[in-house]
Amino acid sequence: MSIPCTPYAGRRARLAAHIGPEALALIPTAPQRLRNRDCDFPYRHDSYFYYLTGFAEPDSWLALTGEGQSVLFCQPKDEEREIWTGIRLGPQAAPAALGVDEAHAISELDERLPALLENRRAVWFPFAVHEGLPARVEGWLGKVRTRARQGVTAPAELHDACAPLDEMRLIKDAHELELIRRACAISARAHIRAMQRSAAMLRQGQDTREHHLEAELLHEFRQSGAEFPAYGNIVASGANACVLHYPAGSAPVRPGDMVLIDAGCELHGYASDITRSFPASGRFTAAQRALYDVVLAMQQAAIDATRPGARFNEPHEAAVRTLTQGLFDLGILTHNQHGSVQDAVAARAYAPYYMHRTSHWMGMDVHDCGSYAEPGAPRQADGALPSRVLRPGMVLTVEPGLYVRAGSAAPEKFWNTGIRIEDDALITAEGCELLTRGVPVAASEIEELMS
Repeated sequence: MSIPCTPYAGRRARLAAHIGPEALALIPTAPQRLRNRDCDFPYRHDSYFYYLTGFAEPDSWLALTGEGQSVLFCQPKDEEREIWTGIRLGPQAAPAALGVDEAHAISELDERLPALLENRRAVWFPFAVHEGLPARVEGWLGKVRTRARQGVTAPAELHDACAPLDEMRLIKDAHELELIRRACAISARAHIRAMQRSAAMLRQGQDTREHHLEAELLHEFRQSGAEFPAYGNIVASGANACVLHYPAGSAPVRPGDMVLIDAGCELHGYASDITRSFPASGRFTAAQRALYDVVLAMQQAAIDATRPGARFNEPHEAAVRTLTQGLFDLGILTHNQHGSVQDAVAARAYAPYYMHRTSHWMGMDVHDCGSYAEPGAPRQADGALPSRVLRPGMVLTVEPGLYVRAGSAAPEKFWNTGIRIEDDALITAEGCELLTRGVPVAASEIEELMS
C-alpha cells in the first residue's frame, strides 16, 4: 500500500505549528461497529484521523508533537487474521507508505503514550467525538503523575483538537478539490441514470418503485469506484418528498408524481451532495412546473449571493426573499393576510413551506465541520457572532426547497408536492463554481433528458 504523503504531511505540520512546542495531539480513528451478532457494518474511518494520515484501517491512532514528530499506532501484521479480514499495512511499512516518523503496534499504545506525554505542557484531542476518550487520556496522565518525584510533569492543559482541524478542513486544498470534483461527477451520472430509468419503466407500464431508482444510484456509485453513499439515499415519490429525510423505500412511483432524489457518493473519503426533483414519467404538469420554477429561481438567487466576501447567511436570505415573492405570485400567500413581501419574510410566513436552511459545508463529511459564525468578530446587538465570511476554497451546498403538504393553506392542485434542487458550490476568487451541474436543473432540459 502506498498513498501520496505530501498533503497529509503538510496538514500534520500545520497542526503541529498550531499546538506549539511542548504539546501533544492525539487523534484516534473510528472503531469497528457491530451490525448484528458477528457481522460488522462496512468500516468507515474517522475523518479527522484520515485528514492527517490518509490511512483507512481501524484500530489506529496518531500522536503528533508540537515539534512535528508523528507517531502512528496501527494493527500489526498477522497472517491468520489477514486471511479473514484482509492485508494490513503494519508498523514496519507505515513510515514509508504514510510519511510518518514512527509506527508501532496498537497493542503498545497504553505502554508508550505516558512517555509521549511526559513533560508536555498541553494535550490536544477531539472533544465529544470518541466515547471514552477523555477517561483514557486521564488514565495516561495519571501514569505520568506517578513519576512526579522523579521530576516528571504531566500536561496541565487539555484542548479540543477539533477547533484547529475544523478551520483547516474548511478551506479545501487541491488534493481535496480533485476528489470532490470526481465524486460530484459520479453522483451526477447516477442521478441521470435514475431519472431515465423512472421514465423508461413507466413508459413500458412496469411496476416502478423507489428502490428501483435507488438501485441505479448505487450501481453508478460502485461502478465508478466510489466506496459508499455519502449519506442515506433519499428517493421520495409523491407525498413522500415532503418528508425531508425520507429514506428510499418500496413506495410506488406513479405517472404524474414528482420524484425527489437527494443522493451523493463518497469517493476516497470525500462526499458529494446532489438533489434533483423531476416528474416521474418525464413531463411536468402545469402546477408542478409552477412550483419548480419558484425553487429554481430561489436557487439562482442563492447562487448569485454565493461569492467571496459575502456572509454564509446571504444565500439563504436571498432564497427566502425569492420564495416569498413566488408564494405571493402563486396565491399561496396573500397581501391581505401577510402584507408586503418584506412583512411576510419578517414574519416567516414562508416557514410552513420551507423549514430548512439553504446551505451547509461539505467535504470529508457531507455535513462538514467548520463554524458558521465568523471567528473573532465582534458580537452583534443580539449577542450572536456574525455569519461566516465566504472565502475561496470553501465548499458548500445550495439547496432551497418548497414543500406543500396535503391540507395546507395552498391551493389543492399543489398538495403532496416536495421540490428541492441542490448543487455543490466551490467559492472561487470571482464567485462560485457549481461542481454538480453534470445533471441538469432547467425544467426543459430535464424533460429532454428523460424523453
